[in-house]
Amino acid sequence: MAISPKLLNPGERVVIDTRTHVKALLWPLVCLVALLALGTFAQTKIDNGTATLVIWGILLVGIVWFVLRPLANWATATYTFTDRRLITRHGIIVRRGHDMPLARISDIAYEFGPIDRMLGCGSLVISDASTHGQIRLHDIPRVEEAQRKVNQLIAGIHDTSAGHEGT
Repeated sequence: MAISPKLLNPGERVVIDTRTHVKALLWPLVCLVALLALGTFAQTKIDNGTATLVIWGILLVGIVWFVLRPLANWATATYTFTDRRLITRHGIIVRRGHDMPLARISDIAYEFGPIDRMLGCGSLVISDASTHGQIRLHDIPRVEEAQRKVNQLIAGIHDTSAGHEGT
């Protein structure tokens, strides 16, 4: 999960390095079980070997689309907070990323429902000082702890910058 050290600037250190909670894999797991059950049921009810192969071929496409694709997306997406910025990376074939300096963050909040509370995850809602509005990082593990750490980072940046204004 760790971000490549090549992406860090000299002297920059990683504070939080995470990805979406494994809860995101629950729906693909349900799809996998349903597709395999459907294939097994069809195989027992259909005597024709060609039809069975066609059904398994269709189910294989469904497994790739509804199970393997979300799994690969989950495995390649990372959210990293350093002592200077937020770094997001995602994508399998086309890699996409976004960096936001912590100094631009004006507010950070979290949201979680009852299921999120049971699983220990939630969404971080980051408001920046620009016209872009908000960035929502879904299903972050230990979201309250992450929000507290980011608030400490932001406070440290503002304290440091305020200390340099008078010199």
